Amino acid sequence: MKITETPIEGLLVIEPDVFRDSRGFFLEVFNESRYSEAGIDAHFVQDNMSMSSYGVVRGLHFQRGEWSQAKLVSCAVGCVFDVAVDLRKGSKTYGRWYGVELSDDNHRQMFIPHGFAHGFSVLSEKALFMYKCDRFFHKESEGGILLSDSDLDIDWRVPESARILSDKDKVYPRLRDTLIEF
Repeated sequence: MKITETPIEGLLVIEPDVFRDSRGFFLEVFNESRYSEAGIDAHFVQDNMSMSSYGVVRGLHFQRGEWSQAKLVSCAVGCVFDVAVDLRKGSKTYGRWYGVELSDDNHRQMFIPHGFAHGFSVLSEKALFMYKCDRFFHKESEGGILLSDSDLDIDWRVPESARILSDKDKVYPRLRDTLIEF
C-alpha cells in the first residue's frame, strides 16, 4: 500500500496493492491494522455507496460538531473527481481544496479527516462510489457549501451545462457565508 500526503495536512491519497492475473485482480479495500500502522486510526461504523451517471456532482457536504465524519472514499466502478475542502478553523490551509481522480482502473482511495467538506463529480458513463465513515450520519448536523463557490474555484471537470445537481446542492451558501462548527 502506498500513501501519498497531499498539500493539505491529514488528507491522504492511498493506493492499495493490487494483485492482477489472467482472471482479473484482487485488492484489500480496507484492513484496520494496516491502515492503523499507516497512521489512519479511524474506526469506521458506516459504509455508504451511491450510483450516479455522467455529470452528477454531489457535494460539498459535511457534518457539524460531534457528528463530523472522517471518511475513506473510493470508486468501485467508473471514474470520479473527488474533492475535499479544509474547513478546520485555524488551519494554514483553511478554505483550500484538493482533488484526485478515483476509478476502477487506478483503485485509489482518499482518506478525509474530520473538518472537511467533501464532494465528487462523475466523469464516466456511470460510477459506483463507496465511502466508509467513522460516525453515523446525523441529519440535524448536516451542512454544505455551494460547489460553484467562486472563492473556491473548483474545476469539477464537468462542464457547468452538463452538471446534474440535487436541489439542496444548488442552494447551499458560499464558504464565507457558511456556519461551521467542529
